Amino acid sequence: MARYRFGLGEYQYFAYPLPELVAELREVLYGRLAGPANAWMGALGLAGKFPAEHDAFLKQCAKHGQTRPTPLLLRYRKGDYNCLHQDVYGEVVFPFQVIFCLSRPGEEFDGGELLLVEQRPRAQSLGHAITLQQGEGVVITTRYRPVRGSRGHYRANLRHGVSKVVSGERYMLGIIFHDGK
Repeated sequence: MARYRFGLGEYQYFAYPLPELVAELREVLYGRLAGPANAWMGALGLAGKFPAEHDAFLKQCAKHGQTRPTPLLLRYRKGDYNCLHQDVYGEVVFPFQVIFCLSRPGEEFDGGELLLVEQRPRAQSLGHAITLQQGEGVVITTRYRPVRGSRGHYRANLRHGVSKVVSGERYMLGIIFHDGK
C-alpha cells in the first residue's frame, strides 16, 4: 500500500480461478444485491441494468476490457491503516461491495475500524466508524448512494478506509463484484 500512498498494510488480489469459497460468496451475494443495485440506479436516473446472474455481469465487464478479478485479502499490523478511497477499476462498476472481518477484535487486534465518509453536497462530510466482529460482513457502496432530497434523489459520494491498527494483526476479505482492467 505504501508504494502507491494508499496507507500502510498489505493486500493481495485473488487470481482466477478464485478459491471456491470466494467465488461462491461473490456469486450468491451478487444475486441478492442486483435488485437493490438496479433500484439505486433507477433512483439516480442512471443508465445501466445489472443482470440477475453474476456470470452475465462479468461478461459485461469483459466487453469493456475488465477481466482481472478484484476480490482481495488485506492484512494490517500495528500502525497500519488504509486511506479513504473508492474501489473503481474501470467503466463498469457494481455499486456494492462486501467486507468481512477475519480476525477477532480485542483479542487479535485493536483499532483498525472500517471508516466511511459520506460527502454531502453543500454540507460538511459525515463520517462513520464500524467495528466488525470476526465472521461479520458489511455491505457498503463502491462509490455513491442515492439520498432523497427535496427535489428527488441525489448522489452522495462515499469513500472508505481503515483507521490505524493500535496492536496486533487484522485480516479482512473484500468481495468486489466487478472485474478490473
